[in-house]
Amino acid sequence: MRVAPSILSADFGKLESEVKAICEAGCDFVHIDVMDGHFVPNLTIGPCVVESVVKAATKPLDIHLMVQNNPFFVDLFAPFQPEFISFHIEEEKHANRLAQKIRSLGIKPAIVLNPHTGLDSIEYLLEYIDMVLIMSVNPGFGGQKFIPNILDKIKALKDKIALLNPSCLVEVDGGVSDSNIESLKEAGVDIVVAGSYVFSGDYRQRIASLK
Repeated sequence: MRVAPSILSADFGKLESEVKAICEAGCDFVHIDVMDGHFVPNLTIGPCVVESVVKAATKPLDIHLMVQNNPFFVDLFAPFQPEFISFHIEEEKHANRLAQKIRSLGIKPAIVLNPHTGLDSIEYLLEYIDMVLIMSVNPGFGGQKFIPNILDKIKALKDKIALLNPSCLVEVDGGVSDSNIESLKEAGVDIVVAGSYVFSGDYRQRIASLK
């Protein structure tokens, strides 16, 4: 299991040291939640903050866009060369085109599904992307409780991936902790995003408990 702590739960008053700390504690990615106050009722991180994160991080960035006007935000954050840029299928009319654009910028494209969004919405996109991010809470705020029936959704997704694009990864974001990590592993998840769980304890121990 690879672990991507979400800096949404970090102390922004000492963000540089927080990012360095999770990298030194053994995380695999630094997860950055970009919210625009329109697609979700919260406003978070812009390019100035990400520039600071890049300087401190020794692990690849995983940028999750929760925004309207995805192409604009892709252009805004692509210069930081994250490993992944993920965007919500609910907010993108031309998902295939955007995935190709992200790939042309040297970044791996990923698509995000809200808890209620069915897998049929991305079936014809799976062969063009490198990762699917399944939201296990409603997007917009950290610290929410994990939605259990997401496990069935993950298993169904893994079946589709096995047929259409076996190299596509599955990431899960929301309410991840040591209490549900074994179930997520059994379902076939490759990467977990954990914010409040990691940042509310000893970073090294919390990250290790998810691996």
